[in-house]
Amino acid sequence: MSQTQAFTLAELAQLTHAILKGDPTSIITGVADLASASEKDASFLSKPKFAAPRYTEAMKKSKAGVVFVAPDTEMDPERNFLIVEDPSRAFQQTLEAFFAEAKAESGFVGIHPTAVVHETALIGENVTIGPHAVIDRSAQIGTGTTISAGCYVGPYTTLGEACYLYPQVIIRERCQIGNRVILQAGAIIGACGFGYTTDAQGRHTKLNQIGIVVIEDDVEIGANATIDRARFKETRIGKGSKINNAVQIAHGVTIGQHCIIVAQTGIAGSTKIGNHVVIGGQAAISGHLEVASGVIIAAKSGVTKSLTKPGKYGGFPAMPLGEFNRQSVKLRNIEEHLERITELENRLQELEAKLSS
Repeated sequence: MSQTQAFTLAELAQLTHAILKGDPTSIITGVADLASASEKDASFLSKPKFAAPRYTEAMKKSKAGVVFVAPDTEMDPERNFLIVEDPSRAFQQTLEAFFAEAKAESGFVGIHPTAVVHETALIGENVTIGPHAVIDRSAQIGTGTTISAGCYVGPYTTLGEACYLYPQVIIRERCQIGNRVILQAGAIIGACGFGYTTDAQGRHTKLNQIGIVVIEDDVEIGANATIDRARFKETRIGKGSKINNAVQIAHGVTIGQHCIIVAQTGIAGSTKIGNHVVIGGQAAISGHLEVASGVIIAAKSGVTKSLTKPGKYGGFPAMPLGEFNRQSVKLRNIEEHLERITELENRLQELEAKLSS
């Protein structure tokens, strides 16, 4: 990936609404991480409460021409800094300014001749439908939405404005997708939930899932994530929530607004997640539970009971993170404790033998 842009520090300060500490005429021609940055590169350090000590040390040793930092960061008076409340966001603005032409736009515009659009579908203005995509009966596609190659939009499904479906996305019947929703490649919305009845002979009969999936505005769903339709009502993803790759959300789950759900997480049926919840990778949440707003669940945790208070949780079964960390420390030292117990038992046996002789 190449770029030819160059910015003065004064221009970068204006672009990112940052306070410049240093030479406004210095030229920056690229971006890099702290360790590999040169005197012509911009880099960044996260807010001190988020930055690991190794990154703070890396900043001190970095050759970067300028570093985006938070106001409470300790700064060398001989170096250039751009001071801003959110250094990562400002760095991202800079990155996108340098590589404004790097985003790979599809060469297809409008409705491709190989796309199959049912005659009853309603297609808004400035919609792109790529090769071999299928838009089924009575589907509605909002203005400015892009549907990439090989996607399927089922009957009576609605997509809002300015959505972007990457290749091979499947949205089944009657689902409702809001505005500015991004569905990464291979995401499947509205597959049947995992539900069966079992008779006396142990034979399983499928329960027909007739509910829908509702995805509110500004949601992003990662590649190969699956969000199942409800059995008879709805599975709902709240406004602004971001769901990573290979996440499984079962039938009837409700995800609140502005949540973060990291890769390979699984959430079982009918569980309700509050707003601003963060769920680490490979976490598992049992069905029919409630997770309060403001909860943070550590990676690989197993939630088996409702979490009714905001805070950090971890472990299996999930518990307050401080308690989990204390238990983990004790478990790491278990061999030492066992050796000590064995030593004390031997000494006790020796003492008892002396007393009985």
